[in-house]
Amino acid sequence: MTRLAYVWLLLLLATGAAVGLRFEELGAIGGAATLALAYWKGRLVVLEYMELRHAPLVWRATVEGWLGLVTVAILGVYCLD
Repeated sequence: MTRLAYVWLLLLLATGAAVGLRFEELGAIGGAATLALAYWKGRLVVLEYMELRHAPLVWRATVEGWLGLVTVAILGVYCLD
């Protein structure tokens, strides 16, 4: 099995875990855990499928920084509610 197949399987399992977390109605903890899974999934997509793992540092840092900023912004809005 190739590396991309393993990543695809991890993404599939993480999606199932996120759906399971939302059905448990855990409140803020469940929301934060779901958001953490979404961040991790986004990072896997960026590094593996967009092939930024081997890109110049400036591109990788820009995209990962954007992903982190969006995640923190969503978490901040979520916590305000």
